[in-house]
Amino acid sequence: MSSIMTNTAAMAALQTLRSINSDMETAQSRISSGYRVESAADNAAYWSIATTMRSDNKAMSTVEDALGLGAAKVDIAYTGLNSAIDVVSEIKAKLVAAREPGVDKTKINKELTELKNQLQSIATSASFSGENWLSNTTTAAAGTKSIVGGFNRDVNGKVAITTLDISVTSLTLIGAKNESLGLLTRDVDANALDANTTSTTARNYFLIDTGSTTGTAASGSAITLSATTTDAEVDDMVRVVDSIFSQMTDAASNLGAINKRIAMQEDFVANLMDSVDKGIGRLVDADMNDESTRLKALQTQQQLGIQSLSIANSNSQNILSLFKG
Repeated sequence: MSSIMTNTAAMAALQTLRSINSDMETAQSRISSGYRVESAADNAAYWSIATTMRSDNKAMSTVEDALGLGAAKVDIAYTGLNSAIDVVSEIKAKLVAAREPGVDKTKINKELTELKNQLQSIATSASFSGENWLSNTTTAAAGTKSIVGGFNRDVNGKVAITTLDISVTSLTLIGAKNESLGLLTRDVDANALDANTTSTTARNYFLIDTGSTTGTAASGSAITLSATTTDAEVDDMVRVVDSIFSQMTDAASNLGAINKRIAMQEDFVANLMDSVDKGIGRLVDADMNDESTRLKALQTQQQLGIQSLSIANSNSQNILSLFKG
């Protein structure tokens, strides 16, 4: 039935055109933003997951920065400790040389004094960001330092921060105010290191004297040489220095292992962040190939819809021609 009051064909064509225009707006929005799910209205579940994971990725980015800072501190401590090991090795060699008959022990002692000064310089210089793990300027043990190593979210949505813990107490070379805390400043019993001794009397020696009276001061004998130093005393000094060298080597080994762990964690966090970004992309990113193809098709449909609406609107004009005589 043809009617001048209700143009059913035009209404159908207009409804179709509105639908096409709405789809075109959606496709154009996805192309311009790059997102298939840009807001919660697009897909509440996916938007919620993506927003949470983006926030977690920001937290992991901070973890990556913290690991970089921690790695720098470990590198500084390891560099200082490694240099100190070379100096202590040189001191041991000088003491062994002092054991030779006829050698001038006083001249060797001058060399020992400079090597000790070098050890103090290394320990006090090995600082980064206000922290020095080789020189303790307090009367208490340095304790454990923690480096932020991870940000985790469990299946219940609860988050936790994981850390890499480093025992700085075992790395301390100089106990500036408490000599008992430093590997180079505390007493070492040469008697306990002598495999041939039958005595139970301690023969304590220390390598560096800080002059501290605040905490526990070393009470043994300083490792120094004079013209009257006996061969037995030199032997004790060599044993003590070798023991210090061994402890420093163990500390450096532990520090190297921690350094490797930090490097591995840095790689893991970086890869994890990339994986999270990929996962978010799969949820909310628009497929530009599909969207561009869809937009082309919608543009064609829009043109056809406009043409259909034009034809439907011309029906009224056709009815008017019936009344012309």
